[in-house]
Amino acid sequence: MSARSLTLLSALSGSCALAYEVLWARMLGLQFGVSVFAALVTVSAFMLGLAGGSAMLAPRAARIGRPLRLLALFEAAVASFAWLLPWAERVAAPLVDAAARTLGTQQWHALLALSGLLSLTLPALGMGAGFPLLVEGWTRRGGTLGAAYGSNTLGAAVGALAPLWLLPALGWSSATRAIALVNLIVAAGFFALDRDAAGPSPGHGMMPGQDLAPGPGLVRGHRLPLLCYGVIGAAALLLEMAWLRLFSLAMLRTEYVLALILAVMLFGVGLGSLAPRRGNSRALAVLPWCASGFALGGLWLLPMASAWLERAKFDSLGAALGIQGLLLAAMTLPVTLALGAWLPALAARWQLGGARLYAANALGAAFGGLLYVALAATIGSAGALDMAAVLLLVPGLILAGARRAWFAVPAVIAAAAWLGVLPPVHSFLPQAMGGSRDLYRFEDAIAITQVVEQADGQRVLLTDLRRQDASTDPTAVFVQMNQSRLPLLLHPQPRSVLYLGLGTGISLAGSLAFPDLRRSAVELSAGSIEAARRWFVAGNRGVLRDTAVSHDDARHFLAATAERYDVIIGDVFHPDLAGVGSLLSVEQFTRVRARLADQGIYVQWLALNQFDPATLTIVLRSFREVFPEAQLFLDGMHLALVGPRDHWLAAVTLAEHLNALTPAQRDEATASEGDVEWLGRYWGPIAPDPGPLQREAAPVIEFLLPRLHYDPHADVAVLMRWLLARRPSIEDATRRLGVSPPQQEEFRRAYAGTELWVRSELMSWRGSALEADRLLGLAYEADPHDRWIAYAVADRLLASLDAAPERGLTREALLRKILGINPWSVDAWRALWELQRSRGDAGAAESRARLLALCPLDREARAAPN
Repeated sequence: MSARSLTLLSALSGSCALAYEVLWARMLGLQFGVSVFAALVTVSAFMLGLAGGSAMLAPRAARIGRPLRLLALFEAAVASFAWLLPWAERVAAPLVDAAARTLGTQQWHALLALSGLLSLTLPALGMGAGFPLLVEGWTRRGGTLGAAYGSNTLGAAVGALAPLWLLPALGWSSATRAIALVNLIVAAGFFALDRDAAGPSPGHGMMPGQDLAPGPGLVRGHRLPLLCYGVIGAAALLLEMAWLRLFSLAMLRTEYVLALILAVMLFGVGLGSLAPRRGNSRALAVLPWCASGFALGGLWLLPMASAWLERAKFDSLGAALGIQGLLLAAMTLPVTLALGAWLPALAARWQLGGARLYAANALGAAFGGLLYVALAATIGSAGALDMAAVLLLVPGLILAGARRAWFAVPAVIAAAAWLGVLPPVHSFLPQAMGGSRDLYRFEDAIAITQVVEQADGQRVLLTDLRRQDASTDPTAVFVQMNQSRLPLLLHPQPRSVLYLGLGTGISLAGSLAFPDLRRSAVELSAGSIEAARRWFVAGNRGVLRDTAVSHDDARHFLAATAERYDVIIGDVFHPDLAGVGSLLSVEQFTRVRARLADQGIYVQWLALNQFDPATLTIVLRSFREVFPEAQLFLDGMHLALVGPRDHWLAAVTLAEHLNALTPAQRDEATASEGDVEWLGRYWGPIAPDPGPLQREAAPVIEFLLPRLHYDPHADVAVLMRWLLARRPSIEDATRRLGVSPPQQEEFRRAYAGTELWVRSELMSWRGSALEADRLLGLAYEADPHDRWIAYAVADRLLASLDAAPERGLTREALLRKILGINPWSVDAWRALWELQRSRGDAGAAESRARLLALCPLDREARAAPN
C-alpha cells in the first residue's frame, strides 16, 4: 500500500511542479509581453533551482532518518511560496510600471529577467532538494530510481495540462492557490507516509553507488558522466524550445497546443524512465542514436505533417488535439523515451546516485534554455534543433564508449546541416501558398516572420507561418488603410497618432491625407519592422520614413512614455494565440486610456471571423469597463471599438474635421466616399451587460477562441445576425450621432445601405442568390457611393460576364459599366486590359496603367510589354 501511495504522491508532486511552471511563465509573460521570453526565464530559473537543490541534498539524503518527512517540509515551503506569490505580484506591479518609466526596453527586460530568475529559483531550490529525498524514500521501500523519476515526470505531464482548465475557470491568482492547496495535501501525505519509517541503515535499500556519506568529493572517473549528462540536459532543453516553436508552426500556437506539446514530451520522458534498468554499454549505445536520429527525422517530417494538417478536417477542438497529439507523439516519442531512459541507465552503468545525475542534467538544461535565445536569432529554431541532435549524440557516444560508432558521426552532422534551414512556405501550406516563393525570413526568440510572394505577385506577411497578418492585395490594402481613416476622421483635429502594432505599415498609409500629423508606432517584432521598410513600400507608400517606430512591447511602451496622443489605434491581431489575448484585457485598455490626450480616442479593430457572440461580448464588456461611452462601427468584416477618453463627440466632429481639409485631402481621407458613408457604418454604443471580463490575471477568450477553428456550428454569419439584431434604429442612430438636419436624409440612405449590404452578404452565404441580388440592388440604390456596396455589385456583375450578350451588352460594355460602379475593381481592369490586348486596341496601355496603379505588384501586368 505504501508503494502505491508513494507513486500517487510522487505523481502529484510532479504535477504541482509543472503547473507552477506554466502558471509562473504566464505571470512573467504578462510582464515581458512575449511568452517565449517568459518561458525561457521560468524554465532557466526552475532548472537552476532543481540543479542547486538536488546537488545540495544528494550527498546527505542517505544519512537522513526520515527523508519523506523532510520532503514534506520542502513541499509545504514551496506551497507557501506559491500561496503568497499572487499577493507579492500585486504589490510589485506598480513598481514594475514605475521601473518601465525610467528604463529602456532592453534594461527593463533585463531587470524582469533577473528578478524572475532570482524569485523563481528560490522555490525551485526546494523542489530540487526534494528529488534526492524522494529517491531515498523509494529506495528504502525497495523501489528504483526509474520508478521515482518516472512517476514524478508522468505526473508532470498531467500538470502541464491543468492550467488549461484552471486559468479560465479561476484566474491566475486562484489557480496558483488551488495548486498550492493540492501541494499542501501532497506535503501532508508525505509526512503521514513517513511517520513509521525506519532510519537509514548502511546498504539497505540503496542503489549501487548511492552516496552513504559526504566523502571528500567526486571520484575522478565520475566527472565525465556528470559533464556529459549535463550536455545532454542542455540539448534536451534546446530540443524542447525548438519543438515548441516548430510544431506550433504546423498546429497553431494556442494555449492548448503549447500545453499539448509539453505534455507529450513529459509523457515520453516519464515512460522512458520506467523501462527496465540496463546499464550495459550496448543499451547505452542505442540511446544517443535513437535520440539524435529521431530528432532529425521529426524535423524532416515536419513540412509533411503541416501539409497534412492543412488538409485535415476536425469537427471539434478535442478531436483536433487528439489527432495532433498522436501525430506529435509519433514524431517525438522515440526521442523522449531515450531521454527518460538515460537517467536510470547511467546511474546503473556508472554507479552514481541518481540525484547527482539529475542535478547535472538540470544545470545543463538551464544553460540550454539561455543558449536557445542566441541560437534562435542566428541559426533559427531548425538550426537549434540540429545542434541539439548533435549534442545528444556526441556525449551519448562518449558515455557508451562506442568507439566504432564515431565513424557515422560526420554523416549525422551532414544531415543536420542539410536540415538546418526551414523549407519554403509552400511546402508547409501547399493549399494556401502553392506556387509562392519566399522573399524574406527573420527569426528571433519572439517569432518567425516571413514575406511570401504569391503566384499573382502579391506579398503576404506571415508570423509563425499560419498567421497571415496582412497582404498587398488591393482589397486588403483598402481595409488596412481604413483602419487609419475612421479613427482619424472621428477626431476633431488630430495632431498625433500612435499605432499599437505595425504589420506591413499599410494601415499607416491611410493617415497620409491628414496634414501636420505626427505618427508613432510600436512593434515588438523586429522582423515585421524590417519587412515593412523593405518589402511593403509599394503598399505603405514609404510612410515609415515619417514615422517614429519603436521596437518595444506595447505594455512597456505605454507604461514608459509620458506622451499623450490624440488618436491611438490597436491593430488587428489573432487573440486566440498564446499570450495575445491580454491585449484585449481591461488592464491593457486602461493603459491606453491613460495615454490619450484631451478629446482623444482609442480605436481597437477586431476581425469578426475570429469571434462568436459569446467571446465578442466578453471583449465588448471589457472595453466598455474602461470606456463607458464606447461606440461601434463596422467596416466590411472588421469591427471598430471606438473609445473616447472624455465624451463621445459624434457627427459634428467628423463634419468639422472634413471642412478643414482641402478637396484633395478630403477625397483621400474618406477613400473617395463622403462623411455620411462613414457615419452610415455606425453600429451604436456598447450596451451595459453583466458577465465575465477579460483580465490579465483571469484570461478567458484565449481559452474559448481556439474552439472556433473546429466548431462546425461556428460561422461568421451567426455573429453578423447577432450584430444586426443589436443595431440601433435609424432614428436612434441619427439622435446618438447628432446628425444635422440637412444631412439626415443622406445619412438615412447610407445607414440603410450598410444594413442592406450586410443582409445581402448573409443571403449569399446561405446560398439564396436571388434574394442576395435583390438586397444588394436596394443597397446600391440607397447609397451608390459606399465602396463596400460598389465592390459587391462589381463582383456580382463580373461573375456574369460571360452572360453579357443575354443582357444585350458586349463584354467591353459590361466591363465599363462595372468600372463606372467600382473604378477600383482590379479584376475588371484586368479583364478589360486582356480584352483590349487580344484585339490590339491602343487603349490597352491605359488599362494596364490603371491596373498597375491599383495593384503595383501584379505580376502579369508588370511583365507585359505594354
